[in-house]
Amino acid sequence: MAARSKGALWIAAAVAAITAVVAYRHFDLGRLLTLEQLKASRDALAGLYQRAPASTLAGYFALYVVATALSIPGAVVLTLAAGAMFGFATGLVVVSFASSLGALLAFLVARHVLRDVVQARFGTALRPVNEGVRRDGTFYLLTLRLVPVFPFWLVNLLMGLTPIGAARFYVVSQLGMLAGTAVYVNAGTQLAAIESPRDVLSPPLLASFALLGVFPWLAKGALGWLQRRRVYAKWPRPRRFDRNLVVIGAGAGGLVTAYIAAAVKAKVTLVEAHKMGGDCLNTGCVPSKSLIRSARLVHEIGQAHRLGIRDAQGRVDFAAVMRRVHDVVARIEPHDSVERYTRLGVEVLQGHARLTGPWSVEVTLADGTRRALTTRSVVLATGASPFVPPIPGLDAVGVLTSETLWTLAERPRRLLVLGGGPIGCELAQAFARLGSEVTVVEMAPRVLMREDDDVAALVAQALRDDGVHLLTGHEAVRAEVVAGEKRLVVRHGGREAALGFDALLCAVGRRPRVTGYGLEELGIALTPRGTIETDAYLRTRYPNIYAVGDVAGPFQFTHTAAHQAWYAAVNALFGRFRRFKADYSVIPWTTFTDPEVARVGLSEAEARERGVPHEVTRYDLADLDRAIIDRPAGAPGFVKVLTVPGKDRILGVTIVGDHAGELIAEYVLAMKHGLGLNKVLGTIHAYPTLAEANKYAAGEWKRTHAPRRLLEWIGRYHAWERS
Repeated sequence: MAARSKGALWIAAAVAAITAVVAYRHFDLGRLLTLEQLKASRDALAGLYQRAPASTLAGYFALYVVATALSIPGAVVLTLAAGAMFGFATGLVVVSFASSLGALLAFLVARHVLRDVVQARFGTALRPVNEGVRRDGTFYLLTLRLVPVFPFWLVNLLMGLTPIGAARFYVVSQLGMLAGTAVYVNAGTQLAAIESPRDVLSPPLLASFALLGVFPWLAKGALGWLQRRRVYAKWPRPRRFDRNLVVIGAGAGGLVTAYIAAAVKAKVTLVEAHKMGGDCLNTGCVPSKSLIRSARLVHEIGQAHRLGIRDAQGRVDFAAVMRRVHDVVARIEPHDSVERYTRLGVEVLQGHARLTGPWSVEVTLADGTRRALTTRSVVLATGASPFVPPIPGLDAVGVLTSETLWTLAERPRRLLVLGGGPIGCELAQAFARLGSEVTVVEMAPRVLMREDDDVAALVAQALRDDGVHLLTGHEAVRAEVVAGEKRLVVRHGGREAALGFDALLCAVGRRPRVTGYGLEELGIALTPRGTIETDAYLRTRYPNIYAVGDVAGPFQFTHTAAHQAWYAAVNALFGRFRRFKADYSVIPWTTFTDPEVARVGLSEAEARERGVPHEVTRYDLADLDRAIIDRPAGAPGFVKVLTVPGKDRILGVTIVGDHAGELIAEYVLAMKHGLGLNKVLGTIHAYPTLAEANKYAAGEWKRTHAPRRLLEWIGRYHAWERS
């Protein structure tokens, strides 16, 4: 269908071009392309129109369409000619439709011939433009059409590269160009008084066009004001506010939001229904990494003989391991405590918050009493909770999640992990190293589906080496208890098999917490992923209500929630002066398996899927001195860098290996501030360190892009010096 559409477009363009050439030669319309010739030929052209009105109109129309479609200079003179030949009314109609049709043809040619190439090469940089056009394309285009400072032919081509629809482009162009067309056609009726095209555009007329150009933005502001009035219509606005900001949820996003608000002397209330610090501190990042640390030590003790240490033994006391996990959480708790944030100037309420209006929040405290708060703005940072799929029988066998796992006092002999994503892989490896028999069931064809194949393969092999049994491509059908044994029935290739287990850990993803906060009553919309729908400024349907973190997406990372919190806090408190769009261009993430996986920017698979031109440079950690020192058995892993072809600009980096989460920071900094691989290569890295891997990866890129022809001449120069 696409090929047929392109073929039809080219046929239509060819027919129009032939028609224009015939008209050009038959009626000698080339004389119209200069003002002097037009003035000299005015009477003859008018006579031609009187003798053969239909053919003259048709020839003129075809010429104008093709001239516009092919961006041929002379549109101003052709428009003046319409007034001189046909009069104001007929000329306005003919030019209006001819110019819009020609603009549409130019638009379609740019779309079908150029857009794919341009988007493939500059898609990442053009993403904000594409999103802006999708959201406000009508206003952008109308502004460009109303202001004659912008060449219409350039507007036609540029808009063809954006996602704006062809029908919308045509309608807006027809309306937007009407005012300017009327001015020029009317001027053409007074051709004798015009000495140059500049005479048409007098300063007062240009000022009028400028005012017309401002109109879409004024209209947009007015529409926004009307929309806000409609949204807030049934909600009475308080005469005064108790607070500048109420933050619901004391995870990473909520804590940072409250911290910033207090730092700029705003009156802020932070409400948390459970534990301060949210999931990351209490059930997520902190406890899981504490468990992983103990498991890694057990693994290292098992490898001690490779370092010349004999008879090293590490007997796992699982209860002691779990006590240490809880001790680590307790030691970090003061950083996120009520006492600390109270000292910072934040009012902290421990209870359940519910929106009762755009400016009002009701808090049910632990003792059952309720407090009503009024606030200028609200930030929702309610986080997410583990998702348990509706598999028959799960209730009967019992399910652990990343929230309830930490209640274990005894190590499960057989642990079944449902899900081969980051959480599933991390915990599966940790429990296997601590002595459990671990099986991972993953429906997808491999683990870590968001990573490249080579990354996932390396991690999968590491899991197998640690004794984890990987069942990829297996679908969980039901859970059951047979003869006192808990079992999970899985299906693979049309066959079913039963897997016995003592504990089942569900790690298939997390679901945003959106119920019980009054969102339904306020009509705050959700996305298909279940997150709260926000705009680029993190605002919900109500411009004074914001959302950050897991409940807002698009990433479920602690550091992303903290990153969003800055934008939400500043926009909520100072948005009337200036607002900031949340920036997700450089977001790193790490999977804490052994080896670790860290990434920022595009992966190789993403670049291929999006059609982004790229080069891949890879450096294996097995060649790094410090990795050899630390890993006598061999250092698994690599640094993989994606760059713009022929340039050192970084598109994305994936690191697999020890401390990859730390190593990625250098590339995050480089991408954030536009530094290329040449800058990384030119930076001194201490020896021997793992960070040298970044320098050597940059060196690999430099070696493959060396100026070989120049080096040949330099070699000849040195040979000449030796002679």
